Amino acid sequence: VMKKYYIGSVLSGGGSVPAPKASPATWINMVDDLQKGAMSTRLQIPMMYGIDAVHGHNNAYGATMFPHNIGLGATRDPDLARRIGAATALEVRATGIQYTFAPCVAVCRDPRWGRCYESYSEDPKIVKAMTQIIFGLQGQPPANSTKGVPFIAGQSNVAACAKHFVGDGGTTNGIDENNTVIDYKGLVNIHMTPYFDAIAKGVSTIMVSYSSWNGMKMHANRFLVSEVLKKQLGFKGFVISDWQGIDRITSPPGANYSLSVFDGVGAGIDMVMVPENFTNFITELTSQVKGGLISMTRINDAVRRILTVKFTMGLFEYPMADPSLANHFGSKEHRELAREAVRKSLVLLKNGKSAGKPLLPLDKNAPKILVAGTHPNNLGYQCGGWTIEWQGLSGNSTIGTTILQAIKFAVSPSTEVIYQQNPDANYVKGQGFSYAIVVVGEAPYAEMNGDNLNLTIPLGGGDTIKNVCSSLKCLVILISG
Repeated sequence: VMKKYYIGSVLSGGGSVPAPKASPATWINMVDDLQKGAMSTRLQIPMMYGIDAVHGHNNAYGATMFPHNIGLGATRDPDLARRIGAATALEVRATGIQYTFAPCVAVCRDPRWGRCYESYSEDPKIVKAMTQIIFGLQGQPPANSTKGVPFIAGQSNVAACAKHFVGDGGTTNGIDENNTVIDYKGLVNIHMTPYFDAIAKGVSTIMVSYSSWNGMKMHANRFLVSEVLKKQLGFKGFVISDWQGIDRITSPPGANYSLSVFDGVGAGIDMVMVPENFTNFITELTSQVKGGLISMTRINDAVRRILTVKFTMGLFEYPMADPSLANHFGSKEHRELAREAVRKSLVLLKNGKSAGKPLLPLDKNAPKILVAGTHPNNLGYQCGGWTIEWQGLSGNSTIGTTILQAIKFAVSPSTEVIYQQNPDANYVKGQGFSYAIVVVGEAPYAEMNGDNLNLTIPLGGGDTIKNVCSSLKCLVILISG
């Protein structure tokens, strides 16, 4: 396929891996094999491989998982985001991959949205500050560099992607891929604000949103993609569609593929994400260019932008992976950084009073404590969506530490730790527990699967809180998107 169709870029969607629990070497073999195909073509233009490394290298088993963006936004620590970006870049490069579809700089205005956890904040100022992660992923450009020009420091860095342009966090009722109803001034002041900074920081690519602005699909919005983003904001990197994004210009998706190609490419999308029927796209685009519907000027703009990023990445000099980076993958140093991020991302709603003193910190020397709920002994629930698979998983989905393991590690050797997922109220009363830690929340989800008009604690979490906390001093930990 690489030789015959001159494919310029390949991606892994969520959960798309070379093998279950694949090692960095297995990833490298796959990516390098595709690259050899690209390098055997007439012009020997290397392909770039992209992946959704959105909270660490989250598709790769054994990689370091960092908190999702909503947690990082809660830290109010842009430099922490930068350091996490640098660690993520190293782990992504350790598997031979050079491009991540991150960061998501959506400004989530409605917590019912299934992607709210991919947003740093509802406040555009905080989202703007957290674009510092781009310097971690790509490296820091020289002080005198031109604004709007892509920058990637070297082979320990990856191309980044600010997404989803624009207004994805403002849809009606927080429904994913829906319509954002707002005037142009509001769109600029709330949803476009982080893009000004991402572009100034040299972000290489920008992904278009599935959502619409005042009824017009963003994938077909020539004014915002070509006029505003490329001309007014001076963005010199390339614009990429979302997964089958141009298909969704029509309703139902793919109803008029010719129109989708015409509107999407015409709007200014430079690289089109076609996960399955790529031959259809190539045939249709070629036909429209030969027929004069899409100009060569538009094609040249796309090619120039993609080549600019590939040259900036050093792909022509270093097309193949560097196996020596493997020791950074899931390293002790990166796991310590993840622990720091978790500590800083925790949000304390209330430190309750207990006999005149605050409940926290808890007594590590208590004789006997109860741990309850659906989440303390479930690594997959702890990690959320976009972890190993697109929707996330339950159970021991990767390498890490559960909250229950951490509690057992933190208390004194003489403390008895009892775990019961959902104990009844009578059991709780008669066991002589000093206190309880109840960990409840949502199961993992991603995108539209997380849309939820009822902001309640699922999985019986509310009942567990009542059963345990009615008769014991309680710390309740809520894990949610």
